[in-house]
Amino acid sequence: MHSVTIGGTLYRFPDLKTLLAKASPKRSGDALAGVAAESAAERVAAQCALADLPLKVFLSETIIPYEDDDVTRLIVDGVDANALAPVASLTVGELRDWLLSNAATGAALAALSPGLTPEMVAAASKLCRNQDLIAIAAKREVVTRFRDTIGLKGRLSARLQPNHPTDDPRGVLASVVDGLLLGCGDAVIGINPASDSPQRCAELIKLIDDVRLRLDIPTQSCVLTHVTTSIDLIEAGAPVDLVFQSIGGTEATNASFGFTLAHLREAREAALSLNRGTVGDDVMYFETGQGSSLSAGAHHGCDQQTLEARAYAVARAFKPLLVNSVVGFIGPEYLYDGREILRAGLEDHFCGKLLGLPMGCDVCYTNHADADQNDMDSLLLLLAAAGVTYVMGVPGADDVMLNYQSTSFHDVLAARELFGLKPAPEFADWLGRMGLTDAKGRVRPGALPAQMAPLLAGA
Repeated sequence: MHSVTIGGTLYRFPDLKTLLAKASPKRSGDALAGVAAESAAERVAAQCALADLPLKVFLSETIIPYEDDDVTRLIVDGVDANALAPVASLTVGELRDWLLSNAATGAALAALSPGLTPEMVAAASKLCRNQDLIAIAAKREVVTRFRDTIGLKGRLSARLQPNHPTDDPRGVLASVVDGLLLGCGDAVIGINPASDSPQRCAELIKLIDDVRLRLDIPTQSCVLTHVTTSIDLIEAGAPVDLVFQSIGGTEATNASFGFTLAHLREAREAALSLNRGTVGDDVMYFETGQGSSLSAGAHHGCDQQTLEARAYAVARAFKPLLVNSVVGFIGPEYLYDGREILRAGLEDHFCGKLLGLPMGCDVCYTNHADADQNDMDSLLLLLAAAGVTYVMGVPGADDVMLNYQSTSFHDVLAARELFGLKPAPEFADWLGRMGLTDAKGRVRPGALPAQMAPLLAGA
């Protein structure tokens, strides 16, 4: 039992799960699940109780029983007590203060990451203003490598997302060339296939790999198909760079996605066996999103932001090249408007970075949400200030296959120029060799490079 008295009123929270849920900033998904605070006063009371909660409680009390959930077991069994030691005696509120202090350098945060549980960082985020989430996350550098180096300070990478409603090769290639001309694609050239058939996925993988080889691009490709399909494609000899999977924060959520942790281990080993990386061997790509557990009926009465942080514990166990929260994709039932989407994006980035992940964000919304592109501009620029690893580059910011709104190639350029950020170093060098940047390293394509013309001709 956790309790606090405020203004003469005693507030009781029967367990850690309830306390975390009641302390969470307002959002539609928690209200839908029936776990949200019933009033602003109760929310403040929960935040006060949470601030006084010792971190050691998170090591003895789980929000989903250990014996019932493999994600809980992964979290509990993976805690590095030595890494946690510098802050182990603190409360959640004291942890938040320490994270904002000069003592919490990038190196100190990197050393602390293996000792933190997702519930700890979720709890700390619930006590932070947006400014705090940005300031703390900006300290943390998480670097990963495959064919280029992602996540260095002063860099902002982009996934080039050339989705097409019928997977038409010429349509895909046109989008790929468009994105490359505008300096996107250093995180990954990643396609969501309209059809998940192994044959279609293999064709798309070979299509993008051929572009990469013909243009000698220091990047990686990915077709965002199911993890088991990727395993089959690797066994069939397809040139798979990265293995993709959407993941959640409970065993039941991942079961609804059709995989287990064992599948992720098998897939990573299969991808590593291909030895396709040139500067590193980070071969996994994960996507997440607040509300996935609730939409699957697999939330166990927990709030969606804490479960989102638990998904990052799954990601952390498999050494990914890329992780991103597709923050507004599920819809207004979970994040109602631009304000909730913005807050969730900053929370997700904060929690992912503290847990040691190369955290990106698909700054996005669905057409039936109470949000617009101005909201996305705000979130994009706040994430750039927070040191986000990468964002999406979608033609015109409008994904014509998935039917949602994201960020465009031009949005990526704007964020880079406003904050003085550059693409991954190997990719930036390639842009220069292709004549796509000026003397100051700014993307300024004067003409279509001769090597690209045959691609648009369908050669």
